[in-house]
Amino acid sequence: KGFSSTFTGERRHKGDRIFEALGATDELSSAIGLAGEFSSEKGHTFVDQLHKVQCMLQDVGSNIATPLSSAREAHRKRTSFSEKPILELEQWIDSYSEQLPPLRAFILPSGGRSSAALHFSRAVCRRAERCVVPLVQAGEADPNVAKYLNRLSDYLFVLARYAAMKEGKEEKIYIKPEP
Repeated sequence: KGFSSTFTGERRHKGDRIFEALGATDELSSAIGLAGEFSSEKGHTFVDQLHKVQCMLQDVGSNIATPLSSAREAHRKRTSFSEKPILELEQWIDSYSEQLPPLRAFILPSGGRSSAALHFSRAVCRRAERCVVPLVQAGEADPNVAKYLNRLSDYLFVLARYAAMKEGKEEKIYIKPEP
């Protein structure tokens, strides 16, 4: 009848922003899975990190599926989201960024299949973040979930550039068209 249940057992319409955020997060995990497969074919060592991110996205989904307005303490304890994964992403970002040439122009999603798939994942991540922010603002989801998605999009951007560099692929830059 167009309704589904949250983890707390609350029935909400399938168009509810909680289910929109859950769908975007699920799509993000799928996009990262595809990027991981392409990256694995190229022997990239960061594939294990992508798998870890997918596992963290399950925790993101658990938090989103547990609206704080209807959650009991047991629900909150089981689906809490800490700052630790955010700090880990920041370490990964710093590690890869140190190995990259400085960014001197806007780049277009490019740089080979691994890189392009990571750029696509980044775009999906930004949409997931836009879906989660209103939930955080309404007090329905943990602010660390939005922070994680924000840092994850940065990680995916840096990783896309890193994959292109490691594969010897050129990143296409933005060139303003002549009027």
